[in-house]
Amino acid sequence: MSVSKAVGYKRIATEEAWSPPEMMQMYRDALARKSIADIGFNSMWGFYLGSGSPRATGIIERLQWLDERRIHDMDETGIDLQLLLLTSPGVQVFDAPTGTALARSSNDQLAEAVRKYPTRFAGLAAVAPQDPKAAAREIERAMTKLALKGVVVNSHVHGEYLDKEKFWDVFAAAEAHGAPIYIHPNTAPDNMISQFLEAGLDGAIYGFAVETGLHVLRLIVAGVFDRFPKLRIVIGHMGEALPFWLYRLDYMYRATLNSKRYAHWKPNRKLPSEYLRENIYVTTSGVAWGPVIQFAQQVLGTDRVLYAMDYPFQFVAEEVAAVDAVPLSAADKKALFQTNAERVFAL
Repeated sequence: MSVSKAVGYKRIATEEAWSPPEMMQMYRDALARKSIADIGFNSMWGFYLGSGSPRATGIIERLQWLDERRIHDMDETGIDLQLLLLTSPGVQVFDAPTGTALARSSNDQLAEAVRKYPTRFAGLAAVAPQDPKAAAREIERAMTKLALKGVVVNSHVHGEYLDKEKFWDVFAAAEAHGAPIYIHPNTAPDNMISQFLEAGLDGAIYGFAVETGLHVLRLIVAGVFDRFPKLRIVIGHMGEALPFWLYRLDYMYRATLNSKRYAHWKPNRKLPSEYLRENIYVTTSGVAWGPVIQFAQQVLGTDRVLYAMDYPFQFVAEEVAAVDAVPLSAADKKALFQTNAERVFAL
């Protein structure tokens, strides 16, 4: 499975999941006690922790590696550095005190792994938006004391999205400390998931993209980027399909404003496509497909697209080689794999 490292760039993978063992145990306990009502959580983690399938078991094992075993996998696939983030739903499925404490302890563990392997790992801080002020304090601690490189938010929080102003302390802290926020997919909330789950489309095959794309669009129409113009958001899986919607988003945004259909809509300073080009970065996680990578570079800009593998959920050496083979200039290839990540995450 080994991939050549004889290329003119570092391969920095920017959406690589991990979990502390105690969080996996907390998930197991919650499933056994039926103490978390979230339908998506019980479906997805009931499978990963209860199915016994070799693939699920292997993923759970690899999620907990923060040592030479993970580095061995990186070496086998030619990855020079992983940017680690807490796997979904992270701490956000718990109550506020539990989530806040678990975020803090997991960030301490991640920072220790980065200190031990500084040339191979970098990390994003987990926060619990259930308590926005505590989450803001954790962002400050992570950026000033732990040398972490940004924040991961595993999308909705008990069915609520961060476009609601009660969560905006999180954005204020991120902007103040120059912390990019990676919005990682979550299973859709209970009031959205039933039709996806019925068809088996609730997870990474489709539901994740719909859920996270919705989150980003909610931020845009709520005026988050007018209030926080320096805020940087990163989303995976080639932008959760949003780059393909740029034209229609702009057209229908104007039409909807002009129709005055939604009284709560206030005109933004810019069109949706402008925020997507100026405040949003996308990664290739799980989409090792040249035409889509080139399209995203074309419509968003080569400085807006970053490489990611989506380890360990999509750990496939052939996909690294496929991205290596995308016909790009040497400068654009290096930007995709290396320099964009170095700039966005201050690596």
